[in-house]
Amino acid sequence: MGAETAHPSRVDAEDVARGLEVDPAVGLGVAEAARRLERDGPNELRGIPPVPIWRKILAQFHDPLVYLLLVAVAVSIGAWLFERADGSDSWPIDAIVIAAIVVLNAVLGFVQEARAGDAVAALSTMTAASSTVLRSGELATVPSADLVRGDVLVLGEGDHVGADARLLSESALRVAEASLTGESEAVGKRPDTLPGAAQLGDRLNMVFKGTSVVEGVGRAVVTGTGMDTEVGAIATMLDATPAHVTPLQRELERISRTLGLVVIGIALVVMLTIVLAQGVSTPADYVTVFLLGISLAVAAVPEGLPAILSVVLSIGVQRMARRNAVVKNLKSVETLGAASVICADKTGTLTKNEMTIERVLTASGEARVTGVGYRPEGEVLDADGRPLGGADRGDPDLGGADLGGADRGDPDLSDPDLSDPALHAEVLRTLGIGSLAGNAQLLEHDGVWEIQGDPTEAAFLVAAGKLVGTNGRVARFGRRGEVPFTSDRKMMSTLHEEKADGSLRIFSKGAPDVLLERCNRIQVGEAVVPLDEQRRRRAHEDVRALSAQAFRTLGVAYSHVDPGSTPIDESHEHDLIYTGVVGIIDPPRDEATAAIAEAHRAGVRVIMITGDHPGTAARIASDLGIVPPGSTAISGLELDRLDEPGLADAVRRASVFARVSPRHKLRIIDALQANGQIVAMTGDGVNDAPALKSADIGVAMGITGTAVTKEAATMILADDNFATIVVAVRQGRVIFDNIRKFLRYLLSSNMGEVLTVFLGVLFAGALGLSGASDEAVVLPLLVTQILWINLVTDSGPALAMGVDPEIDDVMARPPRGLTDPAVDARMWLGILSTGVVMAIVTLATIDLFLPGGLLPGDDSLAVARTAGFTTLVFAQLFNAFNARSETSSAFRRLFVNRWLWGAIALTVLLQVAVVQLPFLQVAFGTARLDAVHWLICVAMASGVLWVEELRKVVLRGLDRA
Repeated sequence: MGAETAHPSRVDAEDVARGLEVDPAVGLGVAEAARRLERDGPNELRGIPPVPIWRKILAQFHDPLVYLLLVAVAVSIGAWLFERADGSDSWPIDAIVIAAIVVLNAVLGFVQEARAGDAVAALSTMTAASSTVLRSGELATVPSADLVRGDVLVLGEGDHVGADARLLSESALRVAEASLTGESEAVGKRPDTLPGAAQLGDRLNMVFKGTSVVEGVGRAVVTGTGMDTEVGAIATMLDATPAHVTPLQRELERISRTLGLVVIGIALVVMLTIVLAQGVSTPADYVTVFLLGISLAVAAVPEGLPAILSVVLSIGVQRMARRNAVVKNLKSVETLGAASVICADKTGTLTKNEMTIERVLTASGEARVTGVGYRPEGEVLDADGRPLGGADRGDPDLGGADLGGADRGDPDLSDPDLSDPALHAEVLRTLGIGSLAGNAQLLEHDGVWEIQGDPTEAAFLVAAGKLVGTNGRVARFGRRGEVPFTSDRKMMSTLHEEKADGSLRIFSKGAPDVLLERCNRIQVGEAVVPLDEQRRRRAHEDVRALSAQAFRTLGVAYSHVDPGSTPIDESHEHDLIYTGVVGIIDPPRDEATAAIAEAHRAGVRVIMITGDHPGTAARIASDLGIVPPGSTAISGLELDRLDEPGLADAVRRASVFARVSPRHKLRIIDALQANGQIVAMTGDGVNDAPALKSADIGVAMGITGTAVTKEAATMILADDNFATIVVAVRQGRVIFDNIRKFLRYLLSSNMGEVLTVFLGVLFAGALGLSGASDEAVVLPLLVTQILWINLVTDSGPALAMGVDPEIDDVMARPPRGLTDPAVDARMWLGILSTGVVMAIVTLATIDLFLPGGLLPGDDSLAVARTAGFTTLVFAQLFNAFNARSETSSAFRRLFVNRWLWGAIALTVLLQVAVVQLPFLQVAFGTARLDAVHWLICVAMASGVLWVEELRKVVLRGLDRA
């Protein structure tokens, strides 16, 4: 049968019911429903078992850099065991420290990510707890989980739809589908069979699981439950969507591989150099050489990097949280800083998701309504910007104007503060009548304005409140009847009684073309005149003008009703008096325009992806500055006709995509990523969840977002504010800059240590080292001193740089490319040059105090080695200031980071202690230095600062060229 081969929306409702073997007038029998439930399973989404805690903990160790550190631990323990066999009673301090750092890093990562849940399981929270169905001819309330195919749903205002169903009948049924389709307005439903395939948002004869009824009643036969629903399809898509590795994770893996090769090379080259240069021959000398090679290899690995990285990212998470951006995954913190594209959902993200009247066109002209959202604050202005009136002018109950004719208690419109009395009267009637011809309510709770009912009807309440206050309709009119809206009639009317004299009026609103056909008069100021062809043509032109600006239009009319003609019906909706037409739109957020401009300044492209109408999407995108005025949107149907090369070209040139499905969003994200873009995707509805998971970073709305979007995303905006995304972009770039700072600092400092030992051994004779001792292997630094340098300089200063304030304007440069490394060629060159300068000043200091070298000296080897040791420590501290920027002077914003100054002061005190205190002298092989020695050490170490300042001057010149 057709119902078995075609989509239910394209099959007659009776045939769908027949194919499901159900009588729509009776519903399924209780026994048959139980049999189908047993056969098909409950109407629930398939969940994924939670990940055990032990697997989450082990996942924290799944990192190449951690692997490298664990190898260093193993090698250090092996060397320690070798020493113990040779009679040493020392402890494997370096292995213990590195192991502790690895464990600390895992704990930090686990704690930060502990609240991350399962996205597919969260989808089940969207299902209503219960549904009303027809069973054996009687209404019954059953758990939504017990719905089966063939059940007849009975829907009413406020109900949540428990399953996908084909509409059988309806009366003024309107369903909010924003969370599923992205459509900002409630959708009118009708049971008519669709002639062909349609996008999800255009299947007007279907209702879907997870949506809600905002108006009217209807009956529908269930065609899909559980994973066979549209929400279930999204759950399946979400489950199959792989999570992307963050750019930072990719870069750390690359750095780890590089460091692994460097470590092995260092160990081999240093050991071979010492053996060849110093004539090693005895087993004890070979052991010394081996231990030194291992120590240098371990020293070359910035063992504090994972823990420092986790701490810095955790601090970044806290900073972002204070700015309403909640990040769930540590390594995703900096990803927004790398984002080159932000794909933003329109409804609720770039807009307020609060329908607002912005224009009122009447016979006498045009009025503009200021203010957005449901808070009744703003003004109604004429074309010249003069106020038409307000709650403080005239009678507060809708201005005292007669809403039914010119012969009753008109307000005094001669007030010179009012712009145009005729326009004021017409706008007052249009907004007042529109606010009465509806069922919505506007409520205030603790200063927060909320609506109950249809958002479009609420827009009239808000606009009328801006003109005359919010209490007029309740005080003056009593409601006596209604002709409800239907998708066929495209209008509704209400009957009201004037409390003062008992007279009756009918107030109508609806599609302007439909309403105008029922009007034969028009309001002009306080007069009612015939609606001749010229005025009718002008009214239609007004409607077209608003539609061209992507406004949703509604016309408003009224008429007197004879007291004996109640109850009213459609026969009363004739010979109406037309008052005007309003333009309604879901307005952009005030702060979104500035945020988008800031994103563009930072080289970040903003793309709107929405399920809304293409014209509306293009208008909002133009207002926000995403695209130039007059631009058009690409629809989902157009995307379906594009092959992969065509789609790749479309995402390069277009920035607005409308009427798209979840599948389209995924295709757009994948195409952008295939073009080498780092993509951030924002959204609030369940339809956004797969795209959020597929994007490099998914950003969910914290207030309006569904549970699934929050779980699928890696970042949540607590204030639903698009501007917060741009703030997070800046913070992400600052975090990445700080990561580069401490990478530059750690790698260049470690390079200085390695080159000091390597060059010291290679040129031991020229420096006077060979003649200063009878040992076969004379080293410029002892192994314990190398480990001490790593301990005091690789922790505090590096961590302090991780929280460094913004030095350069991070939003003045384009985002880094997908393949751009964190440590690029220029940075590696700077690391090498800094390491060379550190080695030179350290070895020059040793030579200065040793006799027999290039420079005259008369101190002992212990003093000279201690001076070189101290110079290297201080050189690394000077390097901390160098590392804060690749091109800016170290003196720029020198004192803004008090943590860095504190870390340096602590390191200096520790170095003084290790040199001057006797028990530490024994442990680390140091000798006491006098004041002259200290001054020389500081002066020599500062050479790192001055050479780097000169290099930065050259770099700045090259960048300007």
